[in-house]
Amino acid sequence: MKFLLNHLHKHKGLFMPGGKLAWLYPLYEAQESFLFTPPDTTQSAPHVRDGVDLKRVMITVIIALIPVVLFTFYNTGRQFNIVNQIPDATALDHWTQGLAIVMPVILVSYIVGGLIEVLFAIIRKHEINEGFLVTGLLFPISLPPTIPLWQVALGVAFGVIIGKEIFGGTGFNVLNPALVGRGFLFFSFPTRFSGDVYNVVLDIDNVIDGYTGATPLTLAASVPQGESVIEALTEAGFTWSTMFLGLMGGSMAETSALASLVGGVILLVTGVGAWRIMAGGVIGLTVAVTSMNLLPADSFIPFTQLPIYYHLVMGTFVWSIIFMATDPVSSAATLRGKWIYGILIGVMVAVIRVANPAFTGGVLLSILFGNVMAPMIDHFVLKAHIRKRQVYIQSRNSRYAKS
Repeated sequence: MKFLLNHLHKHKGLFMPGGKLAWLYPLYEAQESFLFTPPDTTQSAPHVRDGVDLKRVMITVIIALIPVVLFTFYNTGRQFNIVNQIPDATALDHWTQGLAIVMPVILVSYIVGGLIEVLFAIIRKHEINEGFLVTGLLFPISLPPTIPLWQVALGVAFGVIIGKEIFGGTGFNVLNPALVGRGFLFFSFPTRFSGDVYNVVLDIDNVIDGYTGATPLTLAASVPQGESVIEALTEAGFTWSTMFLGLMGGSMAETSALASLVGGVILLVTGVGAWRIMAGGVIGLTVAVTSMNLLPADSFIPFTQLPIYYHLVMGTFVWSIIFMATDPVSSAATLRGKWIYGILIGVMVAVIRVANPAFTGGVLLSILFGNVMAPMIDHFVLKAHIRKRQVYIQSRNSRYAKS
């Protein structure tokens, strides 16, 4: 590594202002920042010396995503082999088959999104940020395994450009770029994201396509009046343990609450994850679902009676509240604001799931709504702090005046 560092420093002059390749400085800086820790410091006070920087934070998130990605490989291959009736497939066969299906989606996301990031960095003459390391992985594994690669390229391009670059790049985006890209595809190509289409992967004459089958959320929303949602889910093979482990079809990263929780523990132990947002999301969902459970069963749809422990493991909630809602740029920044932001998302998930059958997942729209509301939440939290401080100062001055 010392040789590589010396090589980079030897040619650094070519990329500095006045050098022949000065216009490519963002690419040089990206290599140096990614491979090593640059000796650069802030140009003005205050100076904070800390071993945690953006690169280490992003790498920690990538490490936390590894359990989810590995399970995605296994489960995607397993669903493929089950649907295509390959009874002798081993766990290794599941993993390798899933790798062949999922990796092209991830590579297209990184290549297309990375090139757009580089292009904007060169045009604007700013550094290439490590944030896309996470966005480039979160976006593809949030998609169904049957997604065409051209749609992956279109979605990640929309997410990076419209979700981030038009706002000024990393640190200025209001919305989560990965969610913006997925939302664009969700509304542009709804048949690909339907709960009755992308459940598992079917190989017809070596052409991968979707296989019809309802997801737990679409099934729960369609249970007739007077019947039990839990019984309907169990009869369809969706037990609580199945949904918790994630051994079923769905978008690539959404199925396993267990794998997501392992990643969440990594984020919490390292101090990278925003635990207030995660806890707030669970609290908001719990309060909303519990309130719905109190409604008279004969006057409302059966979905309102589904217990909270089922809602927690259904759909993308666990994965999204851990990895999507906690994006440090598009989420609330104040401590109290994080609680409000997380609770808001949890409540919205329950309301959208039960009250709007067109969007049975509810998580995508809830987090995007939370992103939009985050600046206002922080604004009012800060104003409340200022008013509290002013009252304290006035009270203190009053006591001094009397003494």
